[in-house]
Amino acid sequence: MIETAIKYKRSGKVFPLVDYAVQISTVLVILGAGFVLYDLQYQFQEIRDVMFSSALGTVFFYFTIFVVIFKVLFVIYLFYHYYKYRPIESVTDSELPTCTIIVPAYNEGRFVYDTLMSISKSNYPANKIQLLAIDDGSKDDTWEWMIKAKGQLGDFLSIYQQPHNQGKRYALYRGFNLAYGDVFVSIDSDSIIDENTLRNLVSPFVVDKNCGAVAGNVKIYNLKKAIIPKMLDVSFAFSFGFIRAAQSTMKTVLCTPGALSAYRKEAVLNCVEEWINQTFLGVKTDIGEDRAMTNMIMKQGYNTLFQSNAFVYTNIPETFGTLRRMFTRWERSNVRENIMMSKFAFSNFRESNRIRPRILLVNQWLSLVSAYPSLLVMLIIIVAYPALFLSSTIVSVALFSIIPALYYGIKYSKLNSIWIFSYNIFYAFSLFWITPYAILTASRRGWLTREIIKLNVVEKLPLVKPPKVVVP
Repeated sequence: MIETAIKYKRSGKVFPLVDYAVQISTVLVILGAGFVLYDLQYQFQEIRDVMFSSALGTVFFYFTIFVVIFKVLFVIYLFYHYYKYRPIESVTDSELPTCTIIVPAYNEGRFVYDTLMSISKSNYPANKIQLLAIDDGSKDDTWEWMIKAKGQLGDFLSIYQQPHNQGKRYALYRGFNLAYGDVFVSIDSDSIIDENTLRNLVSPFVVDKNCGAVAGNVKIYNLKKAIIPKMLDVSFAFSFGFIRAAQSTMKTVLCTPGALSAYRKEAVLNCVEEWINQTFLGVKTDIGEDRAMTNMIMKQGYNTLFQSNAFVYTNIPETFGTLRRMFTRWERSNVRENIMMSKFAFSNFRESNRIRPRILLVNQWLSLVSAYPSLLVMLIIIVAYPALFLSSTIVSVALFSIIPALYYGIKYSKLNSIWIFSYNIFYAFSLFWITPYAILTASRRGWLTREIIKLNVVEKLPLVKPPKVVVP
């Protein structure tokens, strides 16, 4: 792990025997499911006969076959583009653009201080950085930690408070109002960056004049504190290191993450008013600001890229309740922004390279469209063939986990790659309902995962409302 992350103090432990117990149990469950499935394979013929006895069943059968074939071909398509991916190397100090770094914070406590300190240690010309930290009406001691950081960093850091908690989108909006850099960088206040992260993140804007947004490489910071972060580590590594790398080769990264992203100034100013006033089904949107901004920048014809050499280490949920709320928020945003992307993806929004974004979008829609039919069939099979359902689900999940496991095992750790099997089985049986529920509640507001870290309320500085952005 990089030096910045090593130096940061970690707290909390999970006894290693628990890790081994989970991993061994996962392997035993998969093997047991395989034996059960082999013994019950005759039931597949019964299900097939039932499905072909009705027109609806026949349609669903062939639709399922189509989805499976498409997904397999899509993975091969991703492999092809991943193989061609290379991150853009950092440009020289003189070539680096001026950048405004915006750190919105709500109830982050001490961590916002450490985030700001890690930014201050960046290998980037200090005279080309504008660092803004914005407290979004926190109810804990976040503001006190910002003041402490200000005391140590002086004029290098500017701190601001929102009149009250308005959401991350409004905190970023205020930052965009105050920004003067050629590139706007957004970093979550529970994240730590490497000393070379910034220069690697913004270099694509110099090399590619049509680059409008860049996604950073998100790693999990709190790996040693709970089982859930360990299970998610392989998933995150595959999502960023493989999937976003492939999308970057297509110049179409679908979402630049809130943990670390960079945007070309002109691209943001062209859409910031639409972004801050975005609605869905008549309801003002306060989540999914990262995917929304990516969409609006892509809509202008810009490329969206990923930098695997721009690392950020961020905290993720450690409990089931917080995890499900995070996934619900992400899926609601996914539903909304797929609809938004569909409005321009099949138009001439770019001079070239329009087919690949459409393929990515179709893959997104297939996952959403198949959610309810899959849920319905799952419930029917659970009632009629419970043992077959359990065993076939576990084996199917294991098969689809092989690719991310191989990726992680080759690049990072063979032993820890087993976590992806544990995670996917965990997701299949406890979080399968997230997508159908998110589709049904896509218009709902709310961040869902922000909790008060400390109950003491600190004294606030005079409140200043953000001015309106004026687009030149």
